[in-house]
Amino acid sequence: MASIRDLKKDIDYLVSMVVVDCFQYANYFENADKEAAYKIVQNIMSKHADLRRRINHPDGKDNPKLVKKHYRKIGEDLLVVCDEAYAELAQLVEKQN
Repeated sequence: MASIRDLKKDIDYLVSMVVVDCFQYANYFENADKEAAYKIVQNIMSKHADLRRRINHPDGKDNPKLVKKHYRKIGEDLLVVCDEAYAELAQLVEKQN
């Protein structure tokens, strides 16, 4: 199992990449839908806070299997959240072309 520290770093890294890409979109295109890009940033930051909270408060602290399952679920949720954010950003970019 990967360490909790590494999981926190992964969350911070992936979320920051989404945020940077949203800001790059907003600054690169002249007719960019900045409100929609900022909405994506706002949503991903709220998910970031939720994921970090879940890491700090694991379910079933006494049962190692439940703890491992809990952290695996957090990793899966992280990927889903980032995937959804990039899908929304891709739709915004497609509107520009």
